[in-house]
Amino acid sequence: MHKLIATSTILEHELSELRLLMERQTGIVLDCPNSALAAHVADYIEAQNLGSSTTLLERLRASDQDPSSLPAMLDGLINVNTGFFRHPGALNALARHVVPQLCARKSADGPSPLRIWSAGCSTGEEAYTIAMAVCDALSNTSASNGNNGKGVNSGNSNGNGNGNGTSAARNGGIAQSAPAAQESGRPTSSLSVHIVGSDLLPHNIEAADRGVYRQSALDGLPPATIRSYFSKISSPSVAANIAPDEAEDGAPRLVKSGASGGSQSAAHLLVKPRLRSLVTFNCMNLARPGYIGRFDCIFCMDVLPHFSRAQRIALIERLHLYLEPGGYLFLSQTEKLITSNLNFRSETFDGYTFHRKPLAASAAYGR
Repeated sequence: MHKLIATSTILEHELSELRLLMERQTGIVLDCPNSALAAHVADYIEAQNLGSSTTLLERLRASDQDPSSLPAMLDGLINVNTGFFRHPGALNALARHVVPQLCARKSADGPSPLRIWSAGCSTGEEAYTIAMAVCDALSNTSASNGNNGKGVNSGNSNGNGNGNGTSAARNGGIAQSAPAAQESGRPTSSLSVHIVGSDLLPHNIEAADRGVYRQSALDGLPPATIRSYFSKISSPSVAANIAPDEAEDGAPRLVKSGASGGSQSAAHLLVKPRLRSLVTFNCMNLARPGYIGRFDCIFCMDVLPHFSRAQRIALIERLHLYLEPGGYLFLSQTEKLITSNLNFRSETFDGYTFHRKPLAASAAYGR
């Protein structure tokens, strides 16, 4: 009854102002019906003990002073699909084409880290997927040494000799049978790797930092990949009891005796520390991002559809600025570049189209 009363007191012009504030301050267009938005606002007002929609709007108008109110308000309003290896075409292009190319360039130019940004990483699956693809690509680049010109082992390593490369492509460059070097979860190349995952919602970043996922979230992945990069735990609470050091075999040690981390019936998986160490997570508003350096690759998958056209253009311009000359921008295949004044060159690998900032772009747009 309280919820119905609160909903009826939210005026239509207040909902319009709320939509405008959200778009202006986060870039996100709330396309849900007024009835659904009003119900969400009523729940939020009650949960935060704000008393009225007037108080809420005053807080949102002053969000520069209280930036936490924006993501807290959006929690539950944005429908975001996430998961491991959701964009196999992009990951295949990353592992088999982009990483070998960047490795060759960095080797020629002198040592420098490979930096990748997952912009809008949600609860971390995309960032960890990128890390797995990079580890596999670097391992196979070192092992193949130009064996097939693609920098990855295109055939299975279990001796069946089919050599068709389809398993690597289907799993974003993660081979069905991981090579021995991959079992450590660490790239064998001397190249330093740093992956940044960012999201607007703090609770998403907290989940990404924990690195604990339901076992069902990795259904369909090769067992060798899961063994290489994840440890079984009995429940999410077990993750808090894992010591920071690792056993020699790469498996985490459990602090509490009797913990069933190795149970075959475990329902959850924990990202192994050696993979986790490659990824850093930060809260970030993409409409007002803080400068976190330049990147060789930026993944911005399924983010643009949530933005207004003006905010999409502004975001693409910022991403172009944050790319190193010669760097790559990855979007989902349903998203198109809508700016004509930026110097991007589209490339296609195995049917997936991505965008490269030319090496000469530094002269025109500055470093």
